[in-house]
Amino acid sequence: MFNNGDKEGKDPFVVKEKKFKFGNLKDSFYHLGWMEDSFLFGENDNETLRKSFNIKNVRYIFYIIIFFFFLLISRVFWLQVVKGDEYRALAEGNRIRIHNIEPKRGIIYDTNMKPLVKNEANFVLYVIPAEMPKDEMERDLVLRNLAFILERENITTSKKSDGINYSGLEFVEDSNHFYSIKNKIDNIRRGTLESFRPLFIMDNISQSSAVIISLETENLPGVSLSVKMGRKYFNSESYLSSLSHVLGYTGKVSEKDLEVFGDDYSLIDYIGKTGLEYFYENELKGEKGKKYIEVDALGREKRLVSNVDPINGNNIVLSIDTNLQAKIEEILIDYLDRGDLSRASVIALNPQNGEILSLVSWPSYDNNLFSGGISQDNYTKLLNDPNRPLFNRAVSGNFPSGSTIKPVVSAAALEEGIINENTSINSYGGIRVGQWYFPDWKFGGHGMTNIKKAIAESVNTFYYYIGGGYENFKGLGVDKIVEYFNLFNIGSQSGLDLPQEAKGFVPTPEWKRERTGEGWYIGNTYHISIGQGDLLVTPLQVANFTAFFANGGKLYRPHLVKKIFSDESDIYIDVEPEIIKDNFISDKNIRIVKEGMRQTVTAGSASRLNALPFAVSGKTGTAQWNSNKDPHAWFTSFAPYDNPEIVLTILIEEGKEGSASPVSIAGEILSYYFLGETDEEEVN
Repeated sequence: MFNNGDKEGKDPFVVKEKKFKFGNLKDSFYHLGWMEDSFLFGENDNETLRKSFNIKNVRYIFYIIIFFFFLLISRVFWLQVVKGDEYRALAEGNRIRIHNIEPKRGIIYDTNMKPLVKNEANFVLYVIPAEMPKDEMERDLVLRNLAFILERENITTSKKSDGINYSGLEFVEDSNHFYSIKNKIDNIRRGTLESFRPLFIMDNISQSSAVIISLETENLPGVSLSVKMGRKYFNSESYLSSLSHVLGYTGKVSEKDLEVFGDDYSLIDYIGKTGLEYFYENELKGEKGKKYIEVDALGREKRLVSNVDPINGNNIVLSIDTNLQAKIEEILIDYLDRGDLSRASVIALNPQNGEILSLVSWPSYDNNLFSGGISQDNYTKLLNDPNRPLFNRAVSGNFPSGSTIKPVVSAAALEEGIINENTSINSYGGIRVGQWYFPDWKFGGHGMTNIKKAIAESVNTFYYYIGGGYENFKGLGVDKIVEYFNLFNIGSQSGLDLPQEAKGFVPTPEWKRERTGEGWYIGNTYHISIGQGDLLVTPLQVANFTAFFANGGKLYRPHLVKKIFSDESDIYIDVEPEIIKDNFISDKNIRIVKEGMRQTVTAGSASRLNALPFAVSGKTGTAQWNSNKDPHAWFTSFAPYDNPEIVLTILIEEGKEGSASPVSIAGEILSYYFLGETDEEEVN
C-alpha cells in the first residue's frame, strides 16, 4: 500500500517491507526489488560468467563420452563377434533340441564270418542342467523323485558315473552318491554351453523303469533317456574266453577318452576301451545322425524340424579262427591243470603274411562283465588276482627268451662270418673265465658241435664262443649282437593292431653303466647270447622271428584284421600284408638255421614231435627268471618244413623245461590243425 503523507516523514513512494520465510532464514527481511536487482548486469558481469564456466572443461566431458562409447562398442563386439556363436546357440537351444540318432556299431567276425559280438539296446539316463528347475529345492525334488522311481523298480544292474555297478536302492540311501550328482549339477553355471550338455547319471536302465521315466517326463524336467548300443560278446562260450584279450570291450566315455578321440563324443556315449574295440574305434563307431526338434517354453516336443540319418560303423573280419582258438584254449587249460600251473601264452600265425590265427593269453576274463557294468566285488577280485587275468601276456608281457633266441644269434654269426656251416666247437660242459664258470645244461657237455647240432640240442658252450668269444676264438661281441637283435625287431614294437604291445628289452653297455655305474663284462655277453641276463622278449616277437626263418627271410607286421567292409556300401577292403624288414640275412644262412631247427625235432630236444605225419621244425627254451621259482618253458615251431603254413609259439610260465609240456601242447595243436584231431599218445 502507498501512504501520501507519512507522519514519520518517510517517502510515500517506498513500498513497505514485508517479511518472507525462505528455507531456514525464518526472520530475514528482503527488499521487494531484490529479484529485479539480481538481473541487472553490471560492467563486471561477463568476467564473472567466464570464471563460473570455463569452456576448456568441455574437452573432459568429451573424453568421458568417448570412453563410454568405446566401452559400448567393445561390449557389442564381445557379444556379437567373440561370443556370438555361443549365444546364438543358446538362443537357438531354447527353441530347437538336437537329439542324436545312434549308428549301429560295426560287427566283429572271425575268419569264417562267425559273428563274435552283437549290439544290444541300452537305456542311458542323463540330465541337462539348463533344463532343470532354477530353484534349488525344486531341483532336489526332481532328483529325489527320480531316485524314488529307480528304487521302486528295484534296479539292480544300474551303473554310476564311476563305472561300477550299484543297485537302485543304494542310489537312494547313499547320500554321498546322491549329492555327488547334485553337486555336479550345482557346479555347472546356468546359461553356459556346458549346461546344455548331457550329464551322465546311470545306464543299463531296465525297460520298465525307462517306460515310467518317459511317462513322468513332465514331472522330471531336465531328465532324459537315450538308447545307446551296448555290446554282447559271444566269447563266454566254452573255451573261448581267451578272446576277451583280443576283442576287448566298450564302456562309457571318460574325460581322458575325449582328449584322445576329440569332440565327436559326449559323456553319455560308449567307446572302445581295450583290444580291437579300442584299436579300431574309428572304423567301428560309425557317424551319428541327428533329429532337430522344436520345443515349447517348457521343453516339450512340438514337431520334428529335420533329421540326418546315421551312418553305421564298418564291420571287421579277423584272421583268427575261433575253432582253432577254442581248441588251443582247451588243450592249454588241460596241461596247466595237470601241472598245477596257471599262466601261459600261445600264438599261432601264418608265416607267409603275418596273419594271427590264434592268440591265447591265460588266464583270461569275461569282457561281458565290463560291457554290462562290472560290480565292485568282481572288479576288485580281478585286480587282486596274482595271475593278472586282465593282462594280455602274449602281447604285453616281457620275458627272458631262453634258448629260443639262439636261431637269431646263429644267423648273426653266420652272416658276419664268425662261423660257417662246418665250424665245430668242442663242448665239454662249459667254459671258465677267471673265477667265473659258465656251464652247459648237459653235464659233461655235448662233444664236437656244429651250428645245426647247437640249435637242435641247445648247446650253450657253442653260443658262448660265437657270442662273446673265448680264448683265440673271436665272437660277435655285444655291439653286433645288439645290432642283429634290432634287425629282428627285438626291443621294438611290431605294429600289431592291438593296444599296449610291449617292446621287449635289449641291454647295452651304455644302459648298464647308467643303471648300475658298472662296466659291461664278458659274462653279460655270454648271458644274452643264450637268452638270459637282462634280455627280454614278448611271445609275439618270438613268433615273429620264427616266421622269418619259416618263410625264407621276411619279417611281416603281424595283424589280426584282414578285411573291413560296410553293410551299406558293400565295399570290402583287404588288409594287405606288410613287410617290416627283409634281405638282411642271406638265403644260404637262413637255410642253415632252418635245418638246425628241423634237427631239433628229428634228433634234438623236441624229438617227440618226429612221430607226426608232417615235418615240424622248432626250438625249445628254458628261461631262468627267479632263483626261487621254476624257469619258464618255451617252444616255438613251424610246419610243414618245406612249405610252412603255421608258426606256433608257446610259453608256459614256471613250466620248468621247454622240452616238456610246451612240446606236447604243440603236438596236439598241430595235429588238430593239420589232421582235425589230437592224439596225445602220439606226441607224448
